[in-house]
Amino acid sequence: MGFNRLVDARFDAQNPRTANREIPTGRVSPIEATVFVLLMSLAFIVAASQLSRLCFVLSPVALVVIFWYSLAKRFTWATQFFLGFAVAIAPVGGWLAAGGGAGWEPWLLGLAIALWVGGFDVLYACQDLDVDRRHHLKSIPVRFGIATSLRISRAMHVATIGCLALLGMVAGLGLLYFVGVAAVAGLLVYEQSLVTETDLSQVKRAFDLNGYVGILYFVVTAISVYAGR
Repeated sequence: MGFNRLVDARFDAQNPRTANREIPTGRVSPIEATVFVLLMSLAFIVAASQLSRLCFVLSPVALVVIFWYSLAKRFTWATQFFLGFAVAIAPVGGWLAAGGGAGWEPWLLGLAIALWVGGFDVLYACQDLDVDRRHHLKSIPVRFGIATSLRISRAMHVATIGCLALLGMVAGLGLLYFVGVAAVAGLLVYEQSLVTETDLSQVKRAFDLNGYVGILYFVVTAISVYAGR
């Protein structure tokens, strides 16, 4: 997030939605932000080195992928897909950090996370359509328009639920897990219902709902995993 704020400071300053962020308002200087990003990146690599050699070797790769997302909007309309890919590194990295072996579980969870995050970021990007066009930035809404972007977002969230359900079957999780996945599906349906082609006023509210999606899925999955032991 620090890198994102740093490289997008010029655009943030000219966007009414983001003009009050720390760097555009001067509460944090570009030098301070740069130092912060460098220190946190170093801390991440050092922490990864304490887990395993593989985690240490892959840690700079994870940083490059995450940082690339912040630059992708300058080069490709698939920006939201890159965000999903960047965040999908987390469950796969967590699996490696915990010493997990070969299996489909981390890849299914990673794909579900990529589709979920990418899907709600498509919604979020809809509100910046005019600003992005003015600055010649690229995104799915800029490339396809609002109506098609909403359909893409909804398809990604349907696929998310499919991946989560398949993960439950592969991992042998119980009924509670699938009840939780159904509840997550309900939240995503509600989230999508808040945003229409003619009314983007609830985009922020829809975006914030994802916090509850993540918490609900975590709690249900944790209970399902440990109850089955």
